[in-house]
Amino acid sequence: MARNELTPQEIENRKIISSKLNQLMEIKNVSQAEIARRTSIPPTTLTGYFKGTSTPNLGNIQKIADFFGVSKSYIDPRFNNKIPNLTSVKEFIKIPIIGEIACGDPIIAEENIDGYREELADFLPSGKLFYLKAKGDSMTPTVPENSYVMIREQPEVEENEIAAVLVNGDTEATLKRIKHQGNMVMLVADNSEYPPYIITEDNPARILGKAVKVSFDL
Repeated sequence: MARNELTPQEIENRKIISSKLNQLMEIKNVSQAEIARRTSIPPTTLTGYFKGTSTPNLGNIQKIADFFGVSKSYIDPRFNNKIPNLTSVKEFIKIPIIGEIACGDPIIAEENIDGYREELADFLPSGKLFYLKAKGDSMTPTVPENSYVMIREQPEVEENEIAAVLVNGDTEATLKRIKHQGNMVMLVADNSEYPPYIITEDNPARILGKAVKVSFDL
C-alpha cells in the first residue's frame, strides 16, 4: 500500500470527526471563522477537518475539544477503544417556552407554558432553564425579534449582562441589559431608539434569570 494511501479505518475516522465537528458547530451556533479565531487553528486547516479531507493532529483535537467543552474521545475515535456510531442516540431535554405570565403563578407553572424546545443535555448549562420568545426589536441586533432566548433562573446577574426581568406587576417578562448608575438600576435596550427603564419603588422589577443562549428557526 502506498505511503499516502489511507486505510479504511482512517477514512472512517475522518468521516466520524467531520460529522462530530459539524454537529457541534450547529449545536453551539458558531462559525468556522469563530472556531479558528478562538483555537488559533488556520481556517484552511480547520475546513479540511470539517469536510473530512484531512485528519486533525492530536494537538488540534485537544484545542477543538477544549473550545466545545467536550472530551477528545467524543470527537475523535482514536481516543476511544470503541468506534462511535454516527447515529448514536443522544439525550434530549425539553425546555419550556414561557408565554403570557399569570400574576402570582410560578414562572414555569403549567398555565404559563407555550410549548417546548428540545436541546442536547450534554450542552446545557446547570440550573433551571426556560425559553422566552423575543417580542419587538428593543434588543436587536443581539436578540432578533421572534428568536428564542434561553434563560437560567437566578435572582441576580452581573453588570451589563442580559436578563429576563418581570415588570408591570410581575405580569410581563422583558429582556434587557442590567446597568447601574450610582444607586440607580436601569434596564437598557441594545436598540438605542428605546429609552432605559428606570427601576424605582413606583416602577419595580424583578430579575428572573440570565440569558445564556439565543436561537431561532429558519
